[in-house]
Amino acid sequence: MEKVLVLGSGKIGMSIAQSLMSSGDYALALGDADEGALDKRAPEGAETLVVDAGEPQSLEAAMAGRWAVINALPFFLNPGVAKAARAQGLHYFDLSEDISVTRQVREIAEGAGRLYAPQCGLAPGFVSIVAHHLVHSFDEAHDVRLRVGALAQFPDNVLRYNLTWSTEGLINEYCNSCEIIHDGDRRDVLALEGLESFSLDGVNYEAFSTSGGIGSLCESLDGKVRNLNYKTVRYPGHRDMIQMLARDLKLCEHREVFKDLIETGIPVTRQDVVIIFVTVTGMQGGLLSQESFVRKVYGDEDAAGQSAIQKTTAAGVMVLVDLLRDGKLPADGFLRPEQISLDDFMGNRFAAPYG
Repeated sequence: MEKVLVLGSGKIGMSIAQSLMSSGDYALALGDADEGALDKRAPEGAETLVVDAGEPQSLEAAMAGRWAVINALPFFLNPGVAKAARAQGLHYFDLSEDISVTRQVREIAEGAGRLYAPQCGLAPGFVSIVAHHLVHSFDEAHDVRLRVGALAQFPDNVLRYNLTWSTEGLINEYCNSCEIIHDGDRRDVLALEGLESFSLDGVNYEAFSTSGGIGSLCESLDGKVRNLNYKTVRYPGHRDMIQMLARDLKLCEHREVFKDLIETGIPVTRQDVVIIFVTVTGMQGGLLSQESFVRKVYGDEDAAGQSAIQKTTAAGVMVLVDLLRDGKLPADGFLRPEQISLDDFMGNRFAAPYG
């Protein structure tokens, strides 16, 4: 039985901890700075540890003697957690979409002798695997479009949005630059640009460029596709309101204020839906063809259930942990999500939310 440390007792961390404990194949420890939260939320049978993620000694003490750490903490803590994992010889997993911290994790992974797998949630993560799989079903792939959104099922405010996950991560998406491939060239573009509209199952949506969700796909598909981009899905009108806040009122320059405004004015919801819409066009057998992967994942209806973003994000990392345990992933080095076989992913017991 492998010993796994999950850091962070928020919604995603708890979803991971509960599922791994229920599997019966992992000896789980849950670490967080909030002892009260640990006492209330920890799954029965899990070890609980009060951990100060800003202190290397606290992190290393929590990791000692374990096989892997799953980092479900805010993105800015990732480099410190990765360094502690290296010092203690643990495999490392995280869920971050942040570009700069992932670069730091990659540097830490060099020569560590263990697997480092950042960005392995929903986006980046699962959608990266899907896109890479579709591209390789073409003789010549031209255009790759990734559209992903975590939306409220019943929004009733002007933004037509409710909070479903990390506010810091949301602000990163809206404020940081976005990497794309355009006409064969890798480049950065501004977030909130490239507004487009589409319909799915009779519902109208908009999509626009946001940061981080594309993960390492631009690196992996450089020279292999003509165009590649990632956009976040929202209900119509959301982008214009966010652009006013982020750009016109310059809240991207005052992110703590931005965070306070969002968390004060926008309710949290568990009644959400995750939309995944990945499309590739190119040549197959001499014909210009298109293939799409489309999923809608809904939050559980019962009060004790999980939201859609919990289920999909947690599934992304749990599948990878299980694949490593089963010997289907390399035991060391830096892993990009798209290096994973979609068949291996979907065949895993933890992939059920994507089925």
